[in-house]
Amino acid sequence: MTVGTDHHPFHRLIEWIDRWLEDGGAQLVQCTIQGGTSWRGRHGSFHDFLSYQEVQAAMGQALAVVCQGGPGTIMECRALAQVPIVVPRLRRLGEAVDDHQVAFARRLAEAGEIHLAETEAELRKLLDRVLVEPGAFRGQLARRQGDEAVRRFQELVNELVSSRGAPDRRSRWRRQRLSPR
Repeated sequence: MTVGTDHHPFHRLIEWIDRWLEDGGAQLVQCTIQGGTSWRGRHGSFHDFLSYQEVQAAMGQALAVVCQGGPGTIMECRALAQVPIVVPRLRRLGEAVDDHQVAFARRLAEAGEIHLAETEAELRKLLDRVLVEPGAFRGQLARRQGDEAVRRFQELVNELVSSRGAPDRRSRWRRQRLSPR
C-alpha cells in the first residue's frame, strides 16, 4: 500500500488498512505500507518513504496494490500489470489541495483501469476479493509509451551538450522539426 509522496498525511487510508489487517487480514497477507507523513498503523511493515526502486519491486511482487489516486502512482501500477485498488485523497479531510484525485479515479474506474474504493466498506470488499480472485487485480503489462520519447529527448540533450558550439546541420534540422510552429 502506498500513499505516494505528497506532504499531506493520508491517515484515513492507513486506518482503513490497519482495521482490515486487525480483523484477520494480517493472518492472510504480508502488507508493506509506504505511509509518508501519515501516522503509523499497528499492523503491516510500515515505511515513511521507500526509494523508487523499492516501491517498484514491492508493487511488482504484490498480490494487489492499494494506493492513493495520484496519476503517477496509478500509471506505475498499470505499467507493472497491476490493476490497483485506488482510494482518492479528499480535500475536505486535508488530504489534498483539491479533489482532482476523485474525478481522475472515477474516470479510470469507469474505463476498467482501476478498482475504486471511496468508502472503507468498498475497500474491505475489494481486499477480500483479492484473496479469492487475484487475477481480477492483474492486467496486461502496459507498454510504456513515454519510454521512446524519453530516450529520444536524452539523445538530443546529449547531442547538444557534446557539440559545445553551433550544432551541425542535422541537429538544427531535428530541432526545427521538434519546435512548435
